[in-house]
Amino acid sequence: MPELPEVEVVRRGLERWTAGRAIASAEVLHARAVRRHAAGAADFAGRLAGRAIGTPRRRGKYLWLPLDDADGPGEALLAHLGMSGQLLVAEPDREPEKHLRVRIRFADGGRDLRFVDQRTFGHLMVADLVPDRFGGAVPEPVAHIAADPLEDAFDAEAFFRALRRRRTGIKRALLDQTLISGVGNIYADEALWRAGLHWARPTETMTRAQAERVLEAAREVMSAALAVGGTSFDSLYVDVNGESGYFERSLDAYGRRDEPCRRCGTPIRRDVFMNRSSYSCPGCQPRPRRARY
Repeated sequence: MPELPEVEVVRRGLERWTAGRAIASAEVLHARAVRRHAAGAADFAGRLAGRAIGTPRRRGKYLWLPLDDADGPGEALLAHLGMSGQLLVAEPDREPEKHLRVRIRFADGGRDLRFVDQRTFGHLMVADLVPDRFGGAVPEPVAHIAADPLEDAFDAEAFFRALRRRRTGIKRALLDQTLISGVGNIYADEALWRAGLHWARPTETMTRAQAERVLEAAREVMSAALAVGGTSFDSLYVDVNGESGYFERSLDAYGRRDEPCRRCGTPIRRDVFMNRSSYSCPGCQPRPRRARY
């Protein structure tokens, strides 16, 4: 699933290609793509027609395109890419993609915005904007999500206090989007490798210095991934122009089972974690005596 860097790459592409443009029409080609829009596909399309798009925004793994709302409190086109969702810009006469789910045409006759989703786990919806706890406005379904570590609104001290109150493992805490958003399986493993902490380290035993180390590692690895277009293991994650990122070449832990640790040479270990995988170095990320899974 795309994580913060991958979604931010898409957001930046949308800012370039969609901000300030007026929507002529929206066509829903697969109802599942707008299943979270409770009023249905026709209402979804009708609420987009004639609207102008503002500067795209993101929080964690969600992104949204604010819509002009002279007569209302504010709405946005909210997107979650799921496992395989793609937001692409394409010339209007380009052949439809095999898994095209929603097509948005613009009044200027320029490039379309297309939502392509092979596995149909992603979704689009028009959502009301509501005040968030950080003084901004977010789509209502995103209001419960924490700030991400690249946001100015992120409160490192509050994060540390929340960790100490929890009785769970540090990786499970990093994946909790109500505690810290945007960090998924890949970047949790990479941040913990950089911080030298095992994924099952009990959060209630974390020191402030350790929490700060994890946060700094998360910021470093996600910023590095963002600089090269994110991590693409297959053709399903691409930017708005259909191009893949290549941070997978720089991964230190994730996906490197039995390969030597780049820091100490110990073979990387793979553990089963929450029905997926967790990668760590037994040498420089020793398992704690009291592990929490």
